[in-house]
Amino acid sequence: MISLFASLRGDRAGIILLILLLLATVAVPVCNLVVPENSPVHISTFTMALLGKYLCYALLAISVDLVWGYLGILSLGHGAFFALGGYAMGMYLMRQIGDRGVYGNPLLPDFMVFLNWKDLPWFWHGFDMFWFTLLMVLIVPALLAIVVGWFAFRSRVTGVYLSIITQAMTYALMLAFFRNEMGFGGNNGLTDFKDLLGFSLQSDSTRAGLFIASALALAFGYISCRYITRSRLGQAALAIRDQEARLRFIGYRVENIKLWIFTFSAMLAGLAGALYVPQVGIINPTEFSPLNSIEMVVWVAVGGRATLYGAAVGALLVNYAKSFLTVTFPDAWLFGLGAIFVLVTLFLPKGVAGLFKKQEAHR
Repeated sequence: MISLFASLRGDRAGIILLILLLLATVAVPVCNLVVPENSPVHISTFTMALLGKYLCYALLAISVDLVWGYLGILSLGHGAFFALGGYAMGMYLMRQIGDRGVYGNPLLPDFMVFLNWKDLPWFWHGFDMFWFTLLMVLIVPALLAIVVGWFAFRSRVTGVYLSIITQAMTYALMLAFFRNEMGFGGNNGLTDFKDLLGFSLQSDSTRAGLFIASALALAFGYISCRYITRSRLGQAALAIRDQEARLRFIGYRVENIKLWIFTFSAMLAGLAGALYVPQVGIINPTEFSPLNSIEMVVWVAVGGRATLYGAAVGALLVNYAKSFLTVTFPDAWLFGLGAIFVLVTLFLPKGVAGLFKKQEAHR
């Protein structure tokens, strides 16, 4: 534990991010639960849930930056890991509904009753237990990453070809999950959740708890990724990014290093998806959309690649801008968002984090 926090030494921007995150972890729930609604500093439950969703996106962006910024792998498939973690949590939440569903079946979710399913599929068993669900949130994305990564890295697939493979994986899963016979709700997905660990998801206190959990997960994700990048493994990853052939020549098992970091990144993405689902109240196959994975890369590019804190900031800024523009300019918000990306590319080639680095350099 001490070594984890020791990895933050010299990371001024990361420490500032964690301090702000700690303040938000306390301030946002207090402003929602304690401060009266007529107060100007009161934060509505909707806003708190929206901020919690942004934190999940920030954790997802960090997982993408770990493999793209430090390993040189432009993954366009992290949307799949995110969605799989979300579906695992959604399956648990569906099992918690019990006989309170529309059809009153204590075992089968409503969509299975509607489709005349007679028995609960084997892969749904165990999701009535929270500990099992948490394991699946991490294990399922990890297994997919191991399978894809093992074949790709051993075959020395790199560059744009690896990006295409990861995007094809995501698209294939999207098409599969759209099918009703897969047993995941088809195009409607999983929704109408009631409670989590016995606490109503409509309760303000539960929403506050989910926000705090998202903030703590983001802090854990940042610190753990920072620890990895500062370790010998992280130094080897940077060498792979810059001179992979040379590292192979001196005897390193490059494919093992890639596979380990890629798998860990997938687990972080799955955790982000699991925290995302109870806050938005739905998970469906559109989360597998290749466009979502491309958007994650944009978050990292806007914030600053190979910084970790920049990826988190980029996710927060882009998604806030997206929410603001869709309300303020509903007919032209895509143009506004596109303009932001173009301006950042032209004037901030190192992302928002580049501004912070310039200030540090002038000191």
